[in-house]
Amino acid sequence: MSSKRKVPDGIPSINPIDGINALLDIDEMTVQLLGAGQEVGRSCCVIKYKGRTVVCDSGVHPAFSGMAALPYLDELDWSTVDAILITHFHLDHAASLTYVMEKTNFREGNGVVYMSHPTKAVYKFLMSDFVRVSTAGSDDKLFSEEEMLVSWNSIQGFDFEQEIVLPASESSTTTVRFTSFAAGHVLGACMFLIDIAGTRVLYTGDYSTEEDRHLVPARVPVWEKKPDVMICESTYGVQSHEPRIEKEAQFTTLVQNIIKRGGRVLLPVFALGRAQEILLILDEYWGQHPELHHVPIYYVSALAMKCMEVYRQYIHTMAPNIREKFARGVNPFDFKGKNSFIRPLDRGIAKLNDKGPCVVMASPGFLTNGVSRELLEKWAPDPRNGLIITGYSVEGVLARTIMNEPTEIPAMQGGAKISRRLSVDYISFSAHVDYTQNSKFIDEVMPSHLILVHGESNNMSRLRSALRTKFGERKDDIQIYTPRNVEIVRLKFRGERMAKALGSLAETTPAPNSNLSGLLVSKDFTYTFLAPSDLRDFTGLSTSVIMQRQRIKVAVTWDLVRWHLQGMYGKIEQGVDADGVQTMRVMSTVDIKAVGKHDLAIEWVGSVANDMVADSVIALVLGVDGSPATVKRTSTGHSHSHAHPHPNTEPPTPPQSPHPSQDGKVEEEEDEFASLPSRLDRLIAFLDSYFGHVELIQPSETDAAEDPSEKDTTMMDGDASVAIEVDVNEVPEKAEMELAAKEAEVEREKVEQVKIMLKHPRVPVVRVKLDDNVADVTVEDLSVVSDHEPLKRRVESVIQLAMSIVLPLSASVAGGDRSLLQHHPSKKRELGSVKEEVDADAV
Repeated sequence: MSSKRKVPDGIPSINPIDGINALLDIDEMTVQLLGAGQEVGRSCCVIKYKGRTVVCDSGVHPAFSGMAALPYLDELDWSTVDAILITHFHLDHAASLTYVMEKTNFREGNGVVYMSHPTKAVYKFLMSDFVRVSTAGSDDKLFSEEEMLVSWNSIQGFDFEQEIVLPASESSTTTVRFTSFAAGHVLGACMFLIDIAGTRVLYTGDYSTEEDRHLVPARVPVWEKKPDVMICESTYGVQSHEPRIEKEAQFTTLVQNIIKRGGRVLLPVFALGRAQEILLILDEYWGQHPELHHVPIYYVSALAMKCMEVYRQYIHTMAPNIREKFARGVNPFDFKGKNSFIRPLDRGIAKLNDKGPCVVMASPGFLTNGVSRELLEKWAPDPRNGLIITGYSVEGVLARTIMNEPTEIPAMQGGAKISRRLSVDYISFSAHVDYTQNSKFIDEVMPSHLILVHGESNNMSRLRSALRTKFGERKDDIQIYTPRNVEIVRLKFRGERMAKALGSLAETTPAPNSNLSGLLVSKDFTYTFLAPSDLRDFTGLSTSVIMQRQRIKVAVTWDLVRWHLQGMYGKIEQGVDADGVQTMRVMSTVDIKAVGKHDLAIEWVGSVANDMVADSVIALVLGVDGSPATVKRTSTGHSHSHAHPHPNTEPPTPPQSPHPSQDGKVEEEEDEFASLPSRLDRLIAFLDSYFGHVELIQPSETDAAEDPSEKDTTMMDGDASVAIEVDVNEVPEKAEMELAAKEAEVEREKVEQVKIMLKHPRVPVVRVKLDDNVADVTVEDLSVVSDHEPLKRRVESVIQLAMSIVLPLSASVAGGDRSLLQHHPSKKRELGSVKEEVDADAV
């Protein structure tokens, strides 16, 4: 890791929304600048959201050297980084990348580095030159060229507008994808649209929307959903540039005036970027002015000559006029051609003839060292010479200082200062947006949150004030932030999920609060609601039905298997399938088919619920052979007039369905519970196990013929109110006595009525006897009648427990009722035989 540097004091975190209820579905995104926060240089922006971490750019500060030039790398655990996205190859955006990849714990994680193909090609040459220049005469070495080459090999390249999905993370299942768009700053420069779980961030990097001679300008992409957050450069604050035509005219006039006075023109430029634009301007101007043909234009940069091949290789990414010339066989970057007025010098200034007027373009653009600094010190004392600054210069570099026109400049090797008498002019060809271009681009994007970066504090503050005034007048709700280095911006996003209905589901408008059935398809963090039949048409996907089948050998009869199934599940449908095979269906889900004398096939459509039912059916069928109930049922005589073969004998051919289906569908048996121990049987057995003496009482014909009187009905209902008339004009004590007497009479009548009901029940009841007390359970509605209140409450409690146990599974799933007669076969059989059947059939 890099050595610790003190973070500026008093750095708060910016939270735009305070007091948010933590219980709401709200996610927090943090944006932290490790560089380029209220400064220009060492760009490094960290975005964290939903457990994923993305870093945009990793540069150095051109005004410093060694470790001091790095971003605040110690503020981040680099092993947690999922991706580093590099916007372009300039040193203030990419030069610390090798250090991060090779000398931090980034190597311990699974992070991937991405940059465009042109950027990766130029980056290799640029970083080799950076290592050589930055370590010349210094021991403050950040990394070696060998380390740079190792890291370069692992960088992933991409094309413009190519969507890339990041590899999965071990710490988060959130999907991250990004798309790059041309930024118009230098060859290969791009801005990134980063999508993290549907929340979008547009990171512009350095960008330009101005037309020039060789680059495609930045344009607002076409998107279905605008970005939620925009992280935007603010290099020029509220300054506005002159139109390009006017700038070029001022520039060429200034160059020509210096030449006319016999001077030499020094143009400090970076090897790649604006240098190629200025070369194209000068080459065209010289061609239009024959009087200048004798004046040489030198381009001193070995690095630029190496990278010219990259420019020629990526002609297809440049402006239309460059592509048209190349299509005609003209290479505008072939400055060594006989028709070019540019004289490249790739071996320094050894062959530079500066005895007369000339134009020299040399790097670096900040005049910190190299050929441009060497020529400045040599030409500074001559007033005929001129220095033209053509790009943006950061605080702390000589190119920024000399624009104030000091009388002396420091010598690069130390010693006495050098007199400055040459002219100094500034004409910006910087490929950064000015206020007009920047505010228009932001207006077209219109994010909810705007974070300004890559700008000096004063410029950034003025830009924020101007934008707030502009958007405030229109009442646009946009939050603007100007964080300092390592300051954390916290943004809140409410988790909203909206599904778009397509196909047949969109043909009609559903009623409010109605239920819809379909498939919810998620793609690119958007949701689509479709009917299964529309899935292939709208998504290219298709649905499948998994039919599962198990074949089991059994040594018992078909009827015995059915008896066990009915005992477990209650309702069983029986019939034949489309092939005429005898079939039973359990809970409308699982089919049991008699495919042979000893073979059963169990089939069902695979699903979570169906699989559970099928597992229980298979387990039951596998246990039929050894079940004690099977032994008892096949070895004990019954009152029925049919024989029971031994389980080891040959099972008979399965019986035919009494109601075969013509279309092959399974039909339900008319008397499906004919052989099933009824719920009444089980209730009697349950009560018998609790109270010891239980019997089924049928009403006598005389009792059944009698109609209960209104009085009897009233007396039976324990909750019914009894009207008692009292004369309020009587003496209060006498009225109270009469009221008490009448209430006592009502109670006696109710007790007498209960005794009559117990002695002569008018409906079938199950009678429970405990000691000398009796309670009758009405079969029809399970109400309890007893002259002993404690016994009545106890019986009611036991019945409630019994009903939760004796219901078959099919009735439980369907929501069974409390009636014992609805599914009881007593409609066709005598109730008197129930006790016998319970003894014979109980398990």
